[in-house]
Amino acid sequence: MVSPSSASDHQQLVIDLAEVLDKVSGLPHRKYLERAIAVLMRLAPADIERLDWKILTASLEDMERGIRLFHPYRHIRKVSIFGSARTPADKPIYQMAMDFAQRMAQRGFMVITGAGDGIMAAGNEGAGCERSFGLNIQLPFEQGANAFIEGDEKLISFKYFFTRKLFFLRESDAIALFPGGFGTLDEAFESLTLSQTGKYGPAPIVFINESGSDYWHSLDAHIREHLLREGLISPDDPSIYTITDDLDLACAVIHRFYRVYHSSRYVGNQLVLRLKTALPPTVIEFLNREFNDLLTQGEITPSQALPEELGDETEALPRLVLEFNQKDAARLLQMINKINELGAFALGQEHPEWK
Repeated sequence: MVSPSSASDHQQLVIDLAEVLDKVSGLPHRKYLERAIAVLMRLAPADIERLDWKILTASLEDMERGIRLFHPYRHIRKVSIFGSARTPADKPIYQMAMDFAQRMAQRGFMVITGAGDGIMAAGNEGAGCERSFGLNIQLPFEQGANAFIEGDEKLISFKYFFTRKLFFLRESDAIALFPGGFGTLDEAFESLTLSQTGKYGPAPIVFINESGSDYWHSLDAHIREHLLREGLISPDDPSIYTITDDLDLACAVIHRFYRVYHSSRYVGNQLVLRLKTALPPTVIEFLNREFNDLLTQGEITPSQALPEELGDETEALPRLVLEFNQKDAARLLQMINKINELGAFALGQEHPEWK
């Protein structure tokens, strides 16, 4: 389809729209397409400004690029790497970021970076362009892509930070943060906030220091001294993240998280945890005993796919179903870690990088 910038383009748009509307009834997700079209139709006669339309249009175009980019890779797990664009390649932390990305790529994961210099370049260099993505941002001053992702089909540029962040988080199965400036801290706290509120994940978040640095430990101390002590976060919230200067541990935290746990979704008020293998009754009894505080009612029960999930690509996977209180995300992460620890597992089936 074309962008309507002339009379002929407008005529083509009318034809394309008519074709889409004619096919709507046969589309698998037609109710969402109908909702999207309805939003635009409600706005069309409204008294809104040109800038409003520019924001709406550019946002949709950003999301279109992101959806098209990631769709072919939807079954491969990915790690988003955040960190300073100013880190020189000769600094130890650059080498750590490169090594981390390489190790995750060797484990079958793909890497997502902001496509810039510094830690972002280290991530693309370590994973290689074939195992990495670059999500660039259009800035008033030119931010070119780093040499390790430049020219690759998995490099795209966003107009808005918020749409760029959407895809960093929507597409990632883990987040690794290296030291950085305002932008990195913004990404760190947005990741923590969305994890805490259940808008991201469940997924592991790892803060990586170089040996001898207290960069992330000092942030953790601030969180514990001011936020936790003043009751501004829950006692379990610091368990949302891991701080380490050991790359083996950083990789293991991510790798282990998908050892038994696969993914989750809501069906009504029920949280459905999809697993790679069924849990024995003794483990389910343990979970009900130790994590009863997560429930609004009932118990954690084993299940097959619910009726609303039939036809889903994960239909064959065993499940746990619970009425989750939707406020204790840190405790939910603790339970998933315990499931991965206690769940019986056939080593030959271990492919945490698949989803």
